[in-house]
Amino acid sequence: MRVGVFLPNWVGDVVMATPALRALRTWAGEGELVGVMRPYVAEVLGGNLWFDETILYAKKTKDVQLAWPAVRERLRAAKLDAVVLLTNSLRTAWMAYRSGAPVRIGTAGNLRSPLLTTKVYAPRRGWRQAPPPTVIGYLQVALAAGCAPESAALELATTAADESLADGVWNRLGLPRDRGVAVFNTGGAFGAAKDWPAEHFAALARRVAKERGMHVLINCGPAERDTARGIAAAARHPHVVSLADETALPIGLTKAAIRRAGLLVSTDSGPRFFGVAFGVPTVTLFGPTSTEFTKTYAAHETSVSLRLDCQPCMARSCPLGHHRCMRDLSVDRVWAAIEGSLGSAAGREIAA
Repeated sequence: MRVGVFLPNWVGDVVMATPALRALRTWAGEGELVGVMRPYVAEVLGGNLWFDETILYAKKTKDVQLAWPAVRERLRAAKLDAVVLLTNSLRTAWMAYRSGAPVRIGTAGNLRSPLLTTKVYAPRRGWRQAPPPTVIGYLQVALAAGCAPESAALELATTAADESLADGVWNRLGLPRDRGVAVFNTGGAFGAAKDWPAEHFAALARRVAKERGMHVLINCGPAERDTARGIAAAARHPHVVSLADETALPIGLTKAAIRRAGLLVSTDSGPRFFGVAFGVPTVTLFGPTSTEFTKTYAAHETSVSLRLDCQPCMARSCPLGHHRCMRDLSVDRVWAAIEGSLGSAAGREIAA
């Protein structure tokens, strides 16, 4: 049996789909699993052993190999017996239909139900749909495909190239290799509403460096270099540094940096899930987004939220104009979450 799997587009969603991928790999057995995904999704899943083949595509691209005509030919040439859609879009359902696969499994809705042969419906609360947490939703699709029940534990891997990049950073910045580094992830693709104030991050970094004896590495993407550089400078501590001056900032570097960290403090954005998947104590700061919808079920993740009446609004910028959900989330409150996550004994060990 040859099974195609369409992967989600958001980085965090990709990581939350890994329990379903694990279930599908077991279900496929000696058959072949073909991953269909965006190029950056392949970076997130780099190092995994789930797929026998990968088909990359892009929505808007000048690369003819990623455009629909070439992708359609690759999908047809794959001769898929079934397609499992871990996406919710009409477009990917149409792509699955055009692949020629006789079995197409996915969630109903978004006008795509006629394109599916097996439909998964979200549970309802009264007349409204009440979708389960994302990781559970993906597992329900896997169950509908015929998979056995699987744990919700997130899973990632790194490649030798990822680790080599991180080794270079650790050497250049003089970072310790004994889990004595806290990684701070301050940004995200969703929008400014998820951002915790830079001055809060700087104050927290200084406190972690002084009171926990840890080095702090400010993570960033290409568009966040100035913010990361500013946070490191404002912390005014020699053990607080950033990735801002690295020539390249691939996803694999972020994965490897977080994998070797002793603590991750993150907004509710993609790298948060790297920490959870690698078993790193993770403190996640929630503002406009829901703590329930992206629940990871991981004991080593601590969610911090003010739980204001206006939360969660799910807006990219504060519709009320005050952004209190993040602005009023104090450094002391996040510090308490770090202390609870690491424990005083662990803190003494790191400081030593």
